[in-house]
Formats: sequence, C-alpha cells, structure tokens
Amino acid sequence: MLVHLEPQRRLVVAAAACSLLNKLFDLAPPALIGLAVDVVVRGQQSLLAGFGLNSVGQQLWVLALLTFVIWAAESLFEYLYDVLWRNLAQITQHRLRLEAYDHLQQLEMAFFEQDSSGRLMTVLNDDINQLERFLDRGANQILQLITTVLVVGVGMAVVAPEVAVFAYLPIPVILWGSLRFQRQLAPRYREVRACAGDLAARLSNNLGGMLTIKSFTAEELELEQLRRESQAYRSSNARAIRLSAAFIPLIRFAILFAFLSILLVGGFQALQGQLPVATYSVLVFITQRLLWPLTALGRTLDEYQRSMASARRVLDLIDTPISIRSGSTAVNPRLVRGEVRFDAVHFAYPQRLPLLQGFDLVVPAGDTVGIVGATGSGKSTVVKLLLRLYEHDRGRILLDGRPIEQLKLQDLRRAIALVSQDVYLFHGTVAENIAYGVADPDRDAIERAAQLAEVSAFVNALPDGYDTVVGERGQRLSGGQRQRIALARAILKDAPVLVLDEATAAVDNDTEAAIQRSLEQITRDRTTVVIAHRLSTVRHADRIVVMDSGRIVEQGTHESLLNLGGAYAKLWRVQAGEGVVAS
Repeated sequence: MLVHLEPQRRLVVAAAACSLLNKLFDLAPPALIGLAVDVVVRGQQSLLAGFGLNSVGQQLWVLALLTFVIWAAESLFEYLYDVLWRNLAQITQHRLRLEAYDHLQQLEMAFFEQDSSGRLMTVLNDDINQLERFLDRGANQILQLITTVLVVGVGMAVVAPEVAVFAYLPIPVILWGSLRFQRQLAPRYREVRACAGDLAARLSNNLGGMLTIKSFTAEELELEQLRRESQAYRSSNARAIRLSAAFIPLIRFAILFAFLSILLVGGFQALQGQLPVATYSVLVFITQRLLWPLTALGRTLDEYQRSMASARRVLDLIDTPISIRSGSTAVNPRLVRGEVRFDAVHFAYPQRLPLLQGFDLVVPAGDTVGIVGATGSGKSTVVKLLLRLYEHDRGRILLDGRPIEQLKLQDLRRAIALVSQDVYLFHGTVAENIAYGVADPDRDAIERAAQLAEVSAFVNALPDGYDTVVGERGQRLSGGQRQRIALARAILKDAPVLVLDEATAAVDNDTEAAIQRSLEQITRDRTTVVIAHRLSTVRHADRIVVMDSGRIVEQGTHESLLNLGGAYAKLWRVQAGEGVVAS
C-alpha cells in the first residue's frame, strides 16, 4: 500500500501534518486549565506573572486570548486534515480500482473461467471501498493516538514523574492486548471477505440466470441456497464481532486503574503540598486525554483488520501473473493482407487432455474458409488461439508470415473482427453498440454498417431509432436482432480478418439468410473464417475444413466434399433431412 501511496506523497505528508497539529492544539486546553487554576490560587505569584503580567486581570485576558487562538487553530486543522485524508482516500481508491481493473483486462480468459464475476465485483468494489473507509478515518486516528501518547507521556514525566508512572502502567497491557486481538482478528476478517465474495458470486449468477430459474420454477431452491450463503456471511461476521466487541471493555478496566491511581496518589500529594494544585488539575485532565483515546484503538484495529483483509484481496488480484504478454512489433491493421497460418500447433486447456495436436491450417489472404465439426472438435479453440485469448503450447500461428506472439497484442486484435454466438451488447443505444471500440465514430458510417448487416430495417422501427437503449446485454432486442448488431459492429471495425464463430447457430432462417446476404458483400477482399454448425452457412466458402477431435479430417469445396462421401457428406444429409449419422 505504501507503494500505491507514493505518487501522493505530498498529500500524505500534508494530511499527516494537519493531524499532528490538530492533536497538539487539542491537547493544549488542559494546560490552559492548569494555568487558570494557578492564576486564581497564586495570583501575582503565578507562572504567567513571570512573563511580566502582574495583574490577575491581565493574566485572565491573556488566557482568554490563548484559548481563542488554540480553539480556532484546532478547528482549522481539523477541517484541513478531514479534507486531505478524505481526498487521499478518494484518490487512492480511484487509482487502485483502475489499476486492478486494468490488470484484470490483461489476464487470459482461463482466469475468468476459473473465477466468478461476483467475487471479482466484490474485490473491485466492496474491498476497495473498505480500504477507502480506513483511509478516511483510521490513519488519522492512529497518528493522533501516537501523538497523544508521546506528547502527554513526555509532559507528565517532566512535571510529575512519580505520578506519571501510574499512567504508563496500562499502556503495555493495552498494546499487548491490541496485538493479540489483531492476530486473532486477521483470519476471521479474511473469512468474512471470502464469504462476501461467495455471496456476491451467488447473487450475480442468479440475476444473470433469472430466466432459467423462473422457467424451471427453482425460486425456492435458489432462495434456500442464497440463505445458506448469506448465513455463512452473517456467521463469519458474528465470530469476528464477538472478538472485536470484547476489546474495548477490557481496555476500559486498564484505563480505570490508571485514572484512579493518579486521582488518589496525586490528590494526596497535593494535600500534603508535594504537588501544586494547578499541576494536579492538569494531571487529572491530561490523564483522560492520554488514556481515553486508547478505547478507540479497538475500533481502529477492527477497521484496520477489515481493510487489511480487503487490501490483501485487491493486491493479490493485481499480483496475479499475466501469462499472455504483448509482443513488440507494431502492425498497422490497414496494411495487413490477412494470411493466417497454423503450423503444427499443439494446445490443451488447463487440467484437460490435449485438444489440438499438430494442427495445420492455411487461410490465404482474401479467402473465405469454413470450419465445421462436432461439438468439442476444437473449432472455436482455433479462433481463441488466433486472438491470443489463450496461448498455444507448441507450434506457430502466423499472420502475414509473422508469429502472432511477436505482434503487439492490441494491433493483432485490431486486425481481427469477431462475431461470436454469444453476443454481448452493452447497456447503451443501438448506435453506441454498433460503434463499440471505434474512436469518434461517424454517424453515416454507423448507418452504412447497419445497412450492410440488414439492421436498419428493424432499427428504424424502434421508438428512438439508432438512439434506442437496448438494455443490459441487449435484453430488449431479440436474439436475431442482437446478432445482426454484432455483425454491423464487426463491419464498422473494418478489420482485414473477419471471424464468425457460430454466428448463425441461434438465429432463425430469415436472420441466417440476411447474414448470408451481408457476408456476400463484406467478405470480398477480406480474409474470412466462418465457424458454423449449420453447413448452409459455409457452403459457398472457398474451402471447407472438417474437424474431429482437434484434427482436420477432410477439406475441400462443398461439392468436392459431398462427392467424397465422408463425414461432411453425412452431416449434410442429416441437416437436409435425408438420413441420420450412424452411432
């Protein structure tokens, strides 16, 4: 955390200085009370008289003036430290959230498949906010507590060392107890944050799957599962609360012992004339200032442990290693011809059997290649490796003859436009979703892309046309409409390589026909890879590749593959309703 606060060093120093000055002025009133008692009791023999103030009235007016100045200064520095610490907290949480999210975007897709979006949301939101709350108050409280102990402790040791020792006695006990409580609280708050992540994951999962929950009438089941997650979170918090709540009452008894000791020992010394009355007054007041803030130590440590548990989760996310690093070779996407080559590529998903073993495929620049095959044959994996969403284990993948790992990652992905089966539309307008990823899009270009994708017809019928809000994930549109908007988005990107990954798998015949008409225009002079379950989508491709278990088993044109009478021909007959595939 100190590393993350380094850019704000001046702000940290200024905030800390204001906290210290505020506490110094806050500790002054007991001294003023002692001076006032000294003036009333000793009159012209008081301490202030030694500064040339012989009249008791003059001394009282000076005390009044000092009181005003001290209170004004205390209020000023309280305002300043409050503003500075809060601004520091806001800046820190802002920078930390951006850094964590930026790092998250650079992680490979395998990370997101192994983790839940709900837990990641908790880290990016709740955990960072918890850290912000500690910087708002906790850092200032710790600084002021240290200042109080040092200033008051030294002052008491100077004016009355025999009495001051009783004020020091409970401090080691309190510090020892604080450290012990801290060690016991740490694992409990780690458990709390872990349960919070599980609860958020459950909520996120259920909100995204509400249609399935309703259609399977699983509301009671999901409510019971949520109840268990929420109960686990509540129970973990309760265990932490029971321990943290016991801390302050124990500290109070230690403080009570010190206060009673000073009250009695100092009082008897004052009665015997061994201790000035004014000094005794200051000691009684200042003891409270010294020891009473220690009761807040429990609450501060509680916030500190919560924040440390949260900070650890945030920093663990930032420390997650990035396995897919960008290359150093810059590429202008407009100058990319689009030749794609897979040369003896091997790949296996983590903790799974090898999928691609010695995979070879060449897609000449400007050609359209269709890839078909059964589910799990490795069709979509080819696209993920081309986009470097995963890193291949062995072999080479080349774009225009250059290994893709040598290219800048952003340049590589700018050269490829992807339309997948799982279309994701952002909460925004139709125009914003078509222009997603394009800087300063031209409205005419958006509408031309929409016309090519045959989007304009249904968009013009929407209430606000291209300015109609599509809702979260595009839920206000049909599946076919979302698919066409995704195609328009790819057209507007105008990348030299176009990849359609099962883009027509979940659309009706009319939408498929519309997409086919669009493809006839947009695939001209553009390298196109079409992964399809429906063979009608790829029948006009320059070449069709048939995959099975990560290998190419057939390839050729539609007619040549039908004449071959192999796997492709069987699939075609099944989809045409002429037969079934033998088991």
